Amino acid sequence: MHQMKKLKSLSLILLFFAAFTACEEENFFRSSEAALEFSVDTVMFDTVFTSVGSITKNFKIYNPYNRPLQISNIRLASGGLSNFRLNVNGLPFSGENNFETNNVELASRDSLYIFVEVTVDPNNSNNPILEKDSVVFETNGNIQDVKLMAWGQDFHLIDGKLIGTETWDPDKPYLVYGTAVVDSGETLTINPGVKVYFHNKAAIVVKGTVKVQGTIDEPVLFQPDRLENLYSEVPDQWLGIFLRSESKGNEFRNAILKNGNVGIQVGDLENKGKSEVQLENVRIENMGYAGIMSIASTIMGENVIVGNCGKYSIALVAGGNYQFTHTTIANYWGGLTALTPRRTPALFISNVIYGDSIIRDLEKATFENSIIYGNSFNEIEFGIHEGAAFNYFFDHCLVRVNNSFEVENPDHYRQVLKNINPQFVDPYDDYIYELDSLSPVRDTVALRSISKKVPFDLKGESRLEDAGPDLGALEWIPSEVKDESEEE
Repeated sequence: MHQMKKLKSLSLILLFFAAFTACEEENFFRSSEAALEFSVDTVMFDTVFTSVGSITKNFKIYNPYNRPLQISNIRLASGGLSNFRLNVNGLPFSGENNFETNNVELASRDSLYIFVEVTVDPNNSNNPILEKDSVVFETNGNIQDVKLMAWGQDFHLIDGKLIGTETWDPDKPYLVYGTAVVDSGETLTINPGVKVYFHNKAAIVVKGTVKVQGTIDEPVLFQPDRLENLYSEVPDQWLGIFLRSESKGNEFRNAILKNGNVGIQVGDLENKGKSEVQLENVRIENMGYAGIMSIASTIMGENVIVGNCGKYSIALVAGGNYQFTHTTIANYWGGLTALTPRRTPALFISNVIYGDSIIRDLEKATFENSIIYGNSFNEIEFGIHEGAAFNYFFDHCLVRVNNSFEVENPDHYRQVLKNINPQFVDPYDDYIYELDSLSPVRDTVALRSISKKVPFDLKGESRLEDAGPDLGALEWIPSEVKDESEEE
């Protein structure tokens, strides 16, 4: 008898559960007019490299009703042929070919995420190709979709390659994986318009020679391989370009370097050679450590901009020989409200490194018609060891330094202005280091005889056709002249 009661109780529980389940199933909103709502109608990927996966994007789907919905099917329209990949709320699709899932329940007034990635097939063309698909949702027989679009770009892959004497042309971009090494005695020439992209932690090491031959209209670009807007201003995405101490005759003309750890490192500590490089119309910005790092080497720079670097814009250590003319050093790292303010100067000059372990002569460090400024109270610092020469000179420059910093010694300074805002157009958000029309370093501060050595600015504008040359790498040009130039 007792056993019979237990069986009856169990039967009642099962009947109740079945009835409850049936009620739950019946509770789904089953109207053929049921429609999901979406956070976007199109998921658009910026240009991604063919054969290299994209970042993960997402969108949300919403149930706008007071009753739950059952989405009978979510699938990629192209099925197993699609180059897109999906998952729902972080769970991969369960279809045989991983392109669809069925019977997804969405509670009343609830939402869930759809995650999307894409890999674009190579097309052996320098022109971007458009990869398209859509995510299809079927609810109560009602078909809806969200479009997927991605631009793909084919490329030359430089994967840990030992580079001999060769020329890179702008037929397709170059994508560097790992460390590419220009071998001793060899020369890499990079022609106008070439775009060089670096994967995470990738670098170019030069034992021989590199000649970057961009033009004002077709500069050479060095930047990370993440082209999505999310990564457009993220530093430390690649390591840098490293010129070993034995490397000679290097040239960077009309080049842009962005979003790495070090833009260009000149020299190293592994041998006693002196690397050398000439920089002309070069822009380096948003480097996690330094824009230019030099160790006992030689740099000749004209029309150089080094902006917003995590530690130093330019660090010249263990001596060397340096001359920068019409250079703009503008370090506003962290913006107006930096959570971790930079504690290092924009410009650091030293004849030692690693304490006193390496001491070498600073033969010359000359800055002419230049600006050294930023959002720190002291943007110049010296590391001087009396055991070696320390020769430096600032000629017609604007600097931001502590009030106690003396600029009166004629052996080291000539016509140097302290702590006057140069009034860049927008150094914080858009990194525009052109001078405003009201800038105090226009026309009357720079020395004309120095400007005659570099008569055109970084953009090719004349310095010698108005009332006087301006300090820095960019000459102020009236807006009406700019407009006429653009119309031409």
